[in-house]
Amino acid sequence: MPPLSTARSAQGDNPGMDTVHIWGDNLRLLVEISATAAFALSGVMVAARKRLDAVGVCAVAFLSAFGGGTVRDLLLDQRPFFWVRHVELLWGVLLLALVAMLVLRQRHFELTEKAIFWPDALGLGLFTASGMHQALLSQMPGLVAVLMGLITGVLGGVLRDMVCNEIPTVLSDHRPYAVCAFAGGWVYLGIWHTQAPGWLALLSCLAVTAGLRALAIWKRWELPAWRT
Repeated sequence: MPPLSTARSAQGDNPGMDTVHIWGDNLRLLVEISATAAFALSGVMVAARKRLDAVGVCAVAFLSAFGGGTVRDLLLDQRPFFWVRHVELLWGVLLLALVAMLVLRQRHFELTEKAIFWPDALGLGLFTASGMHQALLSQMPGLVAVLMGLITGVLGGVLRDMVCNEIPTVLSDHRPYAVCAFAGGWVYLGIWHTQAPGWLALLSCLAVTAGLRALAIWKRWELPAWRT
């Protein structure tokens, strides 16, 4: 992220950018914490369904939680990575994975697809908003910012599924997934260009992304599949 003085000087032609930056420090951290926790929990649940051991469950949780954001930071050339800047996220994911394993084992929680859906949808929406926010602060073009949001929201789940020896949900589930993140990113961009407060853009992106995913599951919407 550019220094505060540099960021503010580059915002002269776009007052909305200043609003996004003002909300950035605290709100972005809250969004990243929430998104990290949601995807880490989805990783724990998928790994538990695969009957991985404790090390495997923690590894999948870390990949789910940090995969998308790490690739985003790489593409935006931002150092250190977000989980290095906020090392408490590492401890939080580790603690969450251990506690979740104990709770799931003791209560014999049924790890159905529906149970995994909720943290996955929430993480998708939160990380999409976070990726958009970070890309816009880096003054990326609109389409690039939307793609950064898409990558941040989707890639953690892709890595989670690949490590668990499954075709990634984004590729195999005919119900809209990446499309939801793509739509949420454009909503964020549109609100940002109206110079509305940054928190409104973040929450709108979250609502649209997670809401569309929930609606797709509920209504059983499916994208056209390849036919031989």
